[in-house]
Amino acid sequence: MDQKYTTAIAVSIGLHVALALVLLFGDFTSAPKPTPTPTAAKMEPIQAVAVDKSKVDAHVKRLKKEQADAKAKERKRIKDLEDRAAAAKRKRAQEQQRIKDLEKQRKKKEQEKRKADDAAKAAKAKADAAEKARVRKENEQKKAEKAAADARAKRLKEEAAAKKAEELRKKKEAERKRKEQEAKERAMQEQMMAEELAAEAAQRQKARSKQVMSEIDRYTALITQTIQRNLITDRDTMEGKSCKLTISLAPSGFVTNVVPGVGDRSVCNAAKTAIYKAGTLPVSKDKEVFKAMSTISLTVVPEF
Repeated sequence: MDQKYTTAIAVSIGLHVALALVLLFGDFTSAPKPTPTPTAAKMEPIQAVAVDKSKVDAHVKRLKKEQADAKAKERKRIKDLEDRAAAAKRKRAQEQQRIKDLEKQRKKKEQEKRKADDAAKAAKAKADAAEKARVRKENEQKKAEKAAADARAKRLKEEAAAKKAEELRKKKEAERKRKEQEAKERAMQEQMMAEELAAEAAQRQKARSKQVMSEIDRYTALITQTIQRNLITDRDTMEGKSCKLTISLAPSGFVTNVVPGVGDRSVCNAAKTAIYKAGTLPVSKDKEVFKAMSTISLTVVPEF
């Protein structure tokens, strides 16, 4: 910053000196030029203006003083700034040291407080442990006394229970023997009754099976008649031939599927067409009978 300032001062001084020389030596008058005469006239010599060196020296001295004053002022300003910066730095250092001291004091107080708290906790823990030991000892003594009393009571109770158990055992033994006898007699009666019921059920099942088979045969005959009514026959190609069919029926008698089996193809095709033409075949309203004939197999023999 001193070099820049010095350069500026030097330039300023040079400009001032040049201006002073111009002012001192320059001729700023506008006198009219002489008119030449026909005869040769002798020209007057130019009179030089004397420069007052003392004024120039004084001006230069003044400029140098201004430059010195400016430098001194700048140095003072810089020193003031440096002094203020140093003061601020010292103040910051003092503040940081004060903060460090306060932090040390705080940590010391915290450490002292922790020690005091730890001591208090230790004392409380010791007191609590002593109290627990006292209570535990007292409880153990009470438990021992109670255990002794319970043992006496238990022994007396066990003796009474053993006596009562023996009496009860004898009573149960007599009751068991009585019940065994009754059970044997009841089992014999139940066996006889079961045999009678089984015989009756077998008889009923036999009669029911016979009835169901009879119903199946009847509806099979009705279905065969329906197929024969819708069957288109041709004596030349079908006489003496047959076809076995398996028919699936809905509870309403609606034909859901027809599967041709062993037999003549032309008879099978004609029978299948006749079944689908009928659409619905006779079925029993009896659920057991329908269940047995929901898928029925029969053999179709064309009638002529």
